[in-house]
Amino acid sequence: MKSYRLSELTPAEVQNLKARPRIDFSSILSTVNPIVDDIRNRGDAAVKDYTAKFDKVELDKIVVEVSELPDPELDPSVKEAFDVAYDNIYAFHFAQKSAERTVENMKGVKCKRVARSIGSVGLYVPGGTAVLPSTALMLAVPAQIAGSKTVVLATPPSRDGIICKEVLYCAKKAGVTHILKAGGAQAISAMAWGTESCPKVEKVFGPGNQYVTAAKMILQNSEAMISIDMPAGPSEVLVIADKHASPVHVAADLLSQAEHGPDSQVVLVIAGDGVDIKAIEEEVKKQCDSLPRGDFASKALSHSFTVIARDMVEAVSFSNLYAPEHLIINVNDAEKWESFIENAGSVFLGPWTPESVGDYASGTNHVLPTYGYARMYGGVSLDSFLKYMTVQSLTEEGLQKLGPYVATMAEVEGLDAHKRAVTLRLKDIEARQVPNSR
Repeated sequence: MKSYRLSELTPAEVQNLKARPRIDFSSILSTVNPIVDDIRNRGDAAVKDYTAKFDKVELDKIVVEVSELPDPELDPSVKEAFDVAYDNIYAFHFAQKSAERTVENMKGVKCKRVARSIGSVGLYVPGGTAVLPSTALMLAVPAQIAGSKTVVLATPPSRDGIICKEVLYCAKKAGVTHILKAGGAQAISAMAWGTESCPKVEKVFGPGNQYVTAAKMILQNSEAMISIDMPAGPSEVLVIADKHASPVHVAADLLSQAEHGPDSQVVLVIAGDGVDIKAIEEEVKKQCDSLPRGDFASKALSHSFTVIARDMVEAVSFSNLYAPEHLIINVNDAEKWESFIENAGSVFLGPWTPESVGDYASGTNHVLPTYGYARMYGGVSLDSFLKYMTVQSLTEEGLQKLGPYVATMAEVEGLDAHKRAVTLRLKDIEARQVPNSR
């Protein structure tokens, strides 16, 4: 990992450090656009063709209803682990429900905001180099709490055409209604357009590679009329460590993201003096060499780097500039720095909070903004599966109080129909209130 001392860099050089590994979006879009169009035109047949091409699987049926599938058999210890994760994720997201509140801004003028679930949602659970049943929980549990009626989970099938049994277990437990046996841009497209067997959804969620992200971004600006959770791409972590941090722990945290894939990025920020950087580097190499996915981690480390900050203020300032997906603050008295963090997908405070707990079972969601999007996006939450409507109701007295102001504003804007919608009502109220002269 390359090393940079912030105090020796120009402002422009510091800004350059926030850049992620370059992605050739023009090349990716030229690959993804034809897939998006083909799925729209040929539906199931196109999905089957791409699944055969990319996943090497010939499928007779690409969508199955979850209610038709038998419960998968899991090792008791595995089942217990996913049950604990489900309970914690459910509890944290259920706590995000907000009470409905009505505000009477003026006497007789009441306003409120009400939540309604998004009726049909598509959840993308990546496959490829690793199966991710944890992502099935992270996406399906808040959909379940929100009350979405149609929940399509898309994930690539194995070579024998079946779905990972752990993914299926999580899907059934969390109320998924349909499983689409497909991955990549073709899966996102099938859920967005709808096919003969795949229900069309209104919002698509989930992490994925550059092709999945490109498909999401193309489709949210198309006639498919969908929204997406965020443009989530390759995984990343930034670790702030001081002299109190264990080199073994720091190395493990860096590698826990690097092993996701060669396009992941990890950043180490050294805060202050007394940190044994050499010990951390040696530990990274030692642990990387022993990892089953060490090749992936090694490639990710090749474009990752270390930043040396004079103190925690400079370290936190750089982290806010970088806006990491995951931020680990492994320093003494980590909690006191929480209020200074402005841009991060999820934050892990203190020496005993590895990023892994958030990935799996602490209760927070692991579908988070990457590539610097934490500056303007938050991670998936219960609100991601809800939409909000405002409701207002006025009494006669309320319209009499507020109406004249509205009429004046409409007159200023030259919108006479708006003005009359108020003034005609005010005349009716006044006419009823005038006593009969006879």
